[in-house]
Amino acid sequence: MPDATTNLFDRIPPQDLEAERSVLGSCLLQNNVIDDVLMLVRGNHFYSDVHQKMFAAMLSMHEQGIRGIDAVTLSHELQKRGELEQIGGPTVLVRILETVPHAAHAEYYARIVRDKWLQRTLIDVCTETLRESYDSSDETDQILARAEQRVFGIVEQQESIDKFAIGDILDDTFARIFERMDQEGTISGLHSGFEGLDAVTSGFQPSELLVLAARPSMGKTALVCNFSLAIARDERQGVLLFSLEQSKLELAERFLCIQARIDGHKLRQGDLDEVEQHSLHEASNEMREFPLFIDDTAGRTISQIAAVARRLKRRYGIGIVIIDYLQLIESDDKKLPREQQISTITRRLKFLSKDLSIPVMALAQLNRGVEQREDKRPRLADLRESGAIEQDADIVMFLHRPEAYDPEDRPGEADLIIAKNRNGPVGNVPLVWLKQQLRFTDRAPEAVSEALHF
Repeated sequence: MPDATTNLFDRIPPQDLEAERSVLGSCLLQNNVIDDVLMLVRGNHFYSDVHQKMFAAMLSMHEQGIRGIDAVTLSHELQKRGELEQIGGPTVLVRILETVPHAAHAEYYARIVRDKWLQRTLIDVCTETLRESYDSSDETDQILARAEQRVFGIVEQQESIDKFAIGDILDDTFARIFERMDQEGTISGLHSGFEGLDAVTSGFQPSELLVLAARPSMGKTALVCNFSLAIARDERQGVLLFSLEQSKLELAERFLCIQARIDGHKLRQGDLDEVEQHSLHEASNEMREFPLFIDDTAGRTISQIAAVARRLKRRYGIGIVIIDYLQLIESDDKKLPREQQISTITRRLKFLSKDLSIPVMALAQLNRGVEQREDKRPRLADLRESGAIEQDADIVMFLHRPEAYDPEDRPGEADLIIAKNRNGPVGNVPLVWLKQQLRFTDRAPEAVSEALHF
């Protein structure tokens, strides 16, 4: 007995010609429903070529401001386009008008047309994935990433229309304001673990793209490890960390050093006494409960990063995505100039933060210009490879340790410079660098005051 799917691709794709005719007839009977229909369907959503031509002609007339679009005027428009005979002549328009139950139901008919188009699109996506699975030489995870991206594209297209009216927007705005008022303290976003930084940013906010930049060996990775532990441990919010440079084992050692507050150099040498070993095991047991996820797959593209982030957001409700670091993200189009690649990547990261409604933080390298200045303090112009990083980021932070250039210059101190803050003040957050433990701390108690009066 043949399998039920043997002749699957020989079947007629999902479609509802009656609903398509009802959409067109409703628009002809009552022209003011055209705008309602356009919120749901486009010309290519119609299965019938005839209906596509009719809708395109009708839309063209509507955009020209022509009033009184009916069977007669539409016939003239199709005649001008040389398409009247192709659709079957004027009698087809008359039959469409005769089959419309009621123009008031236009939106209902349009939803049916859109749903059938979405089903056909899903079939196309699955067919393309099937073809790639047979013929492509790409790695399986690349095929999966593309398949997931296509499916998410369909999901996004079936989302209901956003509320545009200011009244609806104000309702949502007040809901957010009241939520902030009900919370304890003044920090509305994720706590970074640093009072000075939180005083400037009010915490890491949903839908924001944050960039943390510095020259090599300043401690960028150590700082985001501190952020990650504070969020996963204290906030109990999921953290997804993409480590494109270091392995997950190296990062796990960093996390253990910070959590256990033991000497990282002794840990690498295997020279730990009994007290330190006990602290290490305690830290390990505590960290097993943290919602912390590390992806150390090298050469990740922005599409793959987005796919993984969406998957973990659905499954675990992650609260922040951190990428170490921006310039190591592979471009989906390697033919583009590098500056344009980075521009596309930062824009996609910003879209990802908005799509998932969580903060996304990307580490970035600075160019050598900072080292040619006397004070060695980073500036926005030092961002490497693309001005789009500054443009797309909501917050740009620079990590600066003077002792990296002169061991006698403020040893053990660091500055987290908030150079751009789209929704708040800029400033300088003073930190203490505990090198042995790979840990940063606030330079309390004056940290908050200094940060706000920079």
